[in-house]
Amino acid sequence: MIDVDGYLAVLGVARPAAPTAEALWELHRAQVERVAYENLDIHLGRPTGIDAAESVARITRGRGGYCFHLNGAFAALLTALGYEVTLHRAGVQGEDEDPEGPGGDHLALTVRLDGEPWLVDTGLAGGMHEPLPLREGSYTQGPFTYAMVPSKAVPGGWRFLHDPRGAFTSMVFAPEPVELASFAEEHVRLSTSPESGFVRVCTAQLRRAEGVDVLRGCVLRRIEAGGTTERTIASADDWYDVLSRVFRLDLTDVEAPARTELWHRVRTAHQEWEATSGAGEQPSAERA
Repeated sequence: MIDVDGYLAVLGVARPAAPTAEALWELHRAQVERVAYENLDIHLGRPTGIDAAESVARITRGRGGYCFHLNGAFAALLTALGYEVTLHRAGVQGEDEDPEGPGGDHLALTVRLDGEPWLVDTGLAGGMHEPLPLREGSYTQGPFTYAMVPSKAVPGGWRFLHDPRGAFTSMVFAPEPVELASFAEEHVRLSTSPESGFVRVCTAQLRRAEGVDVLRGCVLRRIEAGGTTERTIASADDWYDVLSRVFRLDLTDVEAPARTELWHRVRTAHQEWEATSGAGEQPSAERA
């Protein structure tokens, strides 16, 4: 069982009377606008699980997570509200599609409405604002344009192509249904391996109708139709204020020594990045 009413309160959405398309769109928009894609607990040394009830509890106390948390929780909410939800093995990929298909570093969702399947994904960093139909085509949402095409590597699978300004190139998912528990081993790797982007870079991201806010380390970036603005955060007070004000994160359970240590780690990593490759892009958690 999950706390449906508590979850809906965080989203600011009333309980739908029926599992309609209109309600799904409202829920999807609210989730990506109010629940941050973030990995702070990895950098705080507080490992999390991906059980849906645990992830819902994180959200109701003002936190977010990455795809296994966000889509796992959202799938549980939609199921509780009467939607027909399927979980899929997926993978975030580069410019060329991996011939071996999705590697399982992403959890994708589809929802069937009136016999038609829709991609529902609140765990793609800076990605979709609303569901997308599983039909080949180009789709504009706010300042970003996406595409859906059949996968060339996975029979029956689909490939989501991100906007060129996105943090990754594409996401591919297989058609077969899977259980949330099947991602447990990959979650451990992504949250503990020194090679994982989630371990290397502390990030928080939140989608808005007008664009997306992205924090990587000490660099805060806002991407909108008119362009991209960027600034470097130089103090712990400012950094934590941004996490609270921009990304809606409740970190009241993080005591002062842990806050100090986390800021020191983030600031040190930023200074090392500046010294070695500051002119280039930081490592991306989304391409973990």
